[in-house]
Amino acid sequence: MSAVQDMTPYQLLGGEGVVRWLVDRFYDIMDTDPAAAPLRAMHPADLAGSRQKLFMFLSGWLGGPQLFVQSFGHPRLRMRHMPFAVDESARDQWMHCMRQAVGELICEEALKAQLLAAFQDTADFMRNQ
Repeated sequence: MSAVQDMTPYQLLGGEGVVRWLVDRFYDIMDTDPAAAPLRAMHPADLAGSRQKLFMFLSGWLGGPQLFVQSFGHPRLRMRHMPFAVDESARDQWMHCMRQAVGELICEEALKAQLLAAFQDTADFMRNQ
């Protein structure tokens, strides 16, 4: 195995700063793109807490520091999303925002495809309607 093959997606992306940028870009898109307006309406007016929690979660999910687990315990994603009506439309809006953010950030096609497939699987798992 090469050194690159041994690296986590967190490391391949460039670590904390890049994960933070990805999260911020995701929420900037969600906050301004009319196609994501119903998804945006599910979130609080101030997105600071949402941004921080997604950053903390993605840090560990991508193979970096387990910030979310250290602060909140196991993510229990489906349980945490149960108060929200997450249907196919919400999933697709979330993916629309993430696909655009990933597309702006990542040039390496294999890494981009790997991340988008993992995001798609996770977003689909969040559906509760």
